[in-house]
Amino acid sequence: MKKVILSAALLMAATAINAQEPIAIVKQGHFTVRGTTVQRQGSYDNSKFVGWAEQEETGQSYRADHAFVNFQIPADRKPLPLVYVHGYGGSGVCWQMTPDGRDGFATLMLRRGWSSYVMDLPGRGRAGRTSATTMVKPVADEMFWFDIWRIGIWPNYNKDVQFPKDSASLSQFFREMTPDISDHRQDVPALGALAKRIGGHILVTHSAGGFPGWLSAMQNPEVKAVVSYEPGGFVFPEGEVPERIDGLTGGVAGTPVPKEQFKRLTEIPIVLYFGDYIPETPSKNLGDENWRVRLQMARKFVETINQHGGNATLVELPKIGIHGNTHFLMQDLNNSELAGLLDDWLQTRFMRI
Repeated sequence: MKKVILSAALLMAATAINAQEPIAIVKQGHFTVRGTTVQRQGSYDNSKFVGWAEQEETGQSYRADHAFVNFQIPADRKPLPLVYVHGYGGSGVCWQMTPDGRDGFATLMLRRGWSSYVMDLPGRGRAGRTSATTMVKPVADEMFWFDIWRIGIWPNYNKDVQFPKDSASLSQFFREMTPDISDHRQDVPALGALAKRIGGHILVTHSAGGFPGWLSAMQNPEVKAVVSYEPGGFVFPEGEVPERIDGLTGGVAGTPVPKEQFKRLTEIPIVLYFGDYIPETPSKNLGDENWRVRLQMARKFVETINQHGGNATLVELPKIGIHGNTHFLMQDLNNSELAGLLDDWLQTRFMRI
C-alpha cells in the first residue's frame, strides 16, 4: 500500500510540473551576427608557448564585436518573429527566464505562436568578446539597482510588488547580471545585420535597449513594429526636441534626428509599456526619480509621433488596472498577463498579414 501511495504522490508532482502543454518547436539554435576580426601582422609560430591567458599574438586573429542570437520557431507560427533586446547590465537571459523558475517572456510568447530571436548585444553575456579596451572590476551595487529598478527601497519591497520576495529569487535575479564591456557603437549595426538576415520582424526592447531599438526601426525597413518596455532614451525630429527633464539620476534629454528618419517611426505601430511606482512629482528616491523623468519624456515621444500622423500608444499599466510591476516587467509574477496583453496588441495588427 505504501508503494502505491508513493507512486501516486510522484505522479501528482510530475503532473503539476508538466501542467502546461508542451511547445512544438520546428527549429531552434543560435548564431552570431556582424562583428569584426582583428588580424595581427606577421607569421604565427606554433612552437612558442607564453601561457593560457597571455599569447604571442604575431600572426594570430581575434573575432569580436558580434551579437549572439538564440532563436526558437514554433509550429503554426505567427507571421512575424519577435526580436528581443535587453537593457543595461544584462543579456538576453532576462527574456528567457524568471528568477523563480516560471516561464520566461519569450517562452510565454512562443506558447502563443510568436517565434523568438533573443539577442545578447555585443560585449555582453554570450557575446563577450570585444575589441574595446576596458577594465572589469567588482562593484558592490545590488542595493542601488534594487532601488533603481523599483523593486523597493532597500531592504523593503514595494507594497504589493509583482516581484518574488524570497531570497533565492533575488539572488538568481542579481546573478543574471553580466559585465558590459562594449563601446556601444556596435549595437545598432548588429540589429541591422539581424534584420537583413531574418527579414520582417517586430522589435521588443527593454530599458537601455530601447534607444538602439528606435535607431534600428528608423534604419531598417524590416522592422514592422516596436514594442518597448520602459525605454530609457528617446529620439525626436530636429527642431522639436523637448526641454531636458532634470532628475536625481542625471535627468533625460531627447536626441535629435533628421525629420526624414523620424518619419519612419510614424509608419509602423509602436507601443510602450510602463509599470508601477512611478510618481508624477519629484521624489527623493533614486528609482522613483529615474523613471519619473523617463515616463514624462515617453509621453512627449508618443505625442510627437502621433502629431506627425503615426500610431504610437503609451500603456501605463496602473491606469488600466494592472498594479505592482517593477522595471523588469517581463520577469514579474504577472508576466503571463503582460504576455497576453502584448499578444492581443499584436493580433489586432498583424494577423491579417
